[in-house]
Amino acid sequence: MPTLADVVGILDAAYDPRWAESWDAVGLVCGDPTAEVHKVLFAVDPVDAVVEEAIRWGADLLVTHHPLLLKPVHGVAATSFKGRAVHRLISNGVALLTAHTNADVASPGVSDALARALDLSVIGPILPAASEGAASNGSAGHGSGSGRGLGRFGVLPEPESLRAFAQRVALALPPTNGGVRVAGDPERTVRLVAVCGGAGDDRELLAAVRAAGADAYVTADLRHHAASEALEAGDFAAPGTGPVLLDVAHWASEWPWLSDAAALLTAGLGEIREHGGRDSDREREGGPQRGTVEIRVSQLVTDPWTLHAPQK
Repeated sequence: MPTLADVVGILDAAYDPRWAESWDAVGLVCGDPTAEVHKVLFAVDPVDAVVEEAIRWGADLLVTHHPLLLKPVHGVAATSFKGRAVHRLISNGVALLTAHTNADVASPGVSDALARALDLSVIGPILPAASEGAASNGSAGHGSGSGRGLGRFGVLPEPESLRAFAQRVALALPPTNGGVRVAGDPERTVRLVAVCGGAGDDRELLAAVRAAGADAYVTADLRHHAASEALEAGDFAAPGTGPVLLDVAHWASEWPWLSDAAALLTAGLGEIREHGGRDSDREREGGPQRGTVEIRVSQLVTDPWTLHAPQK
């Protein structure tokens, strides 16, 4: 069986921890690198319900997008909910690995998965990674081809109204109580789309989306002032041409990535077997064969909002 070190190596190669933001906390949180891995569970959030799912299923590794310990701590005593999570994971033999902003900027990464869920043909990142070169202004502002960076630009198979596109987004993503919020003319035509999994109301992102001439921007956690000013800026430049905005649940915007990461790990484990790993000599001699690692994507909805009360 592959070890935890084998699995971490595959995921780190795809989502290099060096790509993470300086404030982020990614990588292996707990676990013995020499331990064998039989089951891996992928989830967005390392919340108590997900930890319970991992334990009940008998997972050896839990891979989450969001960090459990984002801010520095001086101890992990089981006197807090985070400390309890760490203790439960360790005492049940479950390792924890986080791929956060390093997965956001990877290629393919979190926003590629979101774009594919919406049936977009990806053009390139909204904000290319420094090593990938800067995007130019104007209609070519989305850069050329694929590459690492934050967010993605993509093109729909055919133009459609904002009303139809909003429905496309609602049906493509897992349902949440917040649904999909839309800012813009429902009959506006949408073809070039910008997406950013997770919180995407950074001013630099919004400015790049506008400069590229995108028709729509799909992201999460759009705050009032950021959204309002983005719409005003678009109308000021040329009325009716700025991007319309679609705000979805943070969890829902990142959930499609889990299947991508799971598939990537499956392929990587297959390559270890094909090219020979630590068990290859023993297998050639008729010893026990390397087992198959079970990989599962959690179906738990960890979006924190539990009720939506419509207002008339």
